[in-house]
Amino acid sequence: MSEITTQVAIIGGGPSGLLLSQLLHRQGIASVVLERQTRDYVLGRIRAGVLERGFVELMREAGCAGRMEAEGEVHHGVYLAHQGRMDRVDLAAAANGATVMVYGQTEVTRDLYAAREAMGGTVIHLADKVQPQELKSDKPFVTYEKDGETHRVNCDFIIGADGFHGVSRKSIPADVLREYEKVYPFGWLGVLSETKPASPELIYARHERGFALCSMRSQVLSRYYIQVPLTDNVEDWSDDAFWSELKARLPQEVAEGLQTGPSIEKSIAPLRSFVAEPMRYGQLFLAGDAAHIVPPTGAKGLNSAASDIYYLYHGLRDHYQNGDSAGLDSYSEKALARVWKAERFSWWMTNLLHRFPDMSEADLRLQCADLDYLFSSEAAQASMAENYVGLPY
Repeated sequence: MSEITTQVAIIGGGPSGLLLSQLLHRQGIASVVLERQTRDYVLGRIRAGVLERGFVELMREAGCAGRMEAEGEVHHGVYLAHQGRMDRVDLAAAANGATVMVYGQTEVTRDLYAAREAMGGTVIHLADKVQPQELKSDKPFVTYEKDGETHRVNCDFIIGADGFHGVSRKSIPADVLREYEKVYPFGWLGVLSETKPASPELIYARHERGFALCSMRSQVLSRYYIQVPLTDNVEDWSDDAFWSELKARLPQEVAEGLQTGPSIEKSIAPLRSFVAEPMRYGQLFLAGDAAHIVPPTGAKGLNSAASDIYYLYHGLRDHYQNGDSAGLDSYSEKALARVWKAERFSWWMTNLLHRFPDMSEADLRLQCADLDYLFSSEAAQASMAENYVGLPY
């Protein structure tokens, strides 16, 4: 068995794991990233594209913001289409000048990979059968298999950033772990197309036929979603059927100007809220989807992972540079407090904009009243904007 020794072992080579590794490296703290898939596979994942202000600042601190600043799009507002009209929340005006950055997760990951490569960071791909070991001791380690051989990574701390289906959360004993889940009775059918976006800013649409979202990755790459039943399959939806249904759920002026084209990616994602507590067990710390999942309505998935990384990065830096472990000791409590607020906001937006199968006429009236209140109250818009651009860490 071959062995290597580092300070922090990170399980998961997605944006969360890579960002933490990059931030730590710039502070002189060594790490090793273990990823089960290939680099091309990781870069092939189509995910979120709206970055909170805090995430943008982390990318800057990691020295990875150059391409994001040049190619990303700063958005000062967001539209909500409802009841035959389209209203705009001025994020910057309502949230003291704060904005969001539209820049795809794939591009974030690409930038982080390039940064790790440039600094000689250790990212081990095709690491199979990864297993955290001796989590309650002061000498934890991780074992994995590659090329038919078993390898061992000795470390001080293990970060589990390996997603919902990863091994990290499952390594916490069942009598310690508590899990909370809410499953929504619909999914999002998403299409990526090489077309001009429908609007300069995102449009969230509430419609009697179901929810729709007009998003983007760039001025020549658009991302669209429609709410569909959980029983639907991608094969049920031709491109023509998708575009027809999307147009039916958008305001007429938006639908008439919508540019359509062949889909270059099409998938259905179920919606759910999930939180695992605690986010620390011994020397193992969970981050991102390994610990929590939000419905995508509030654009909080990647951003919630980034807040975990913020707390971990500062906790590890204080531990190694100042001998202060307070940040690590309070990690689970701090991270979960922010996670639950993100869950609440995502739940609120999901309930505000989707058509639920068992909605009564009273439910529909309440939904309309919630939207009417939002656009009649500066305080309500300030609350939405504060959450949308990202609560402070």
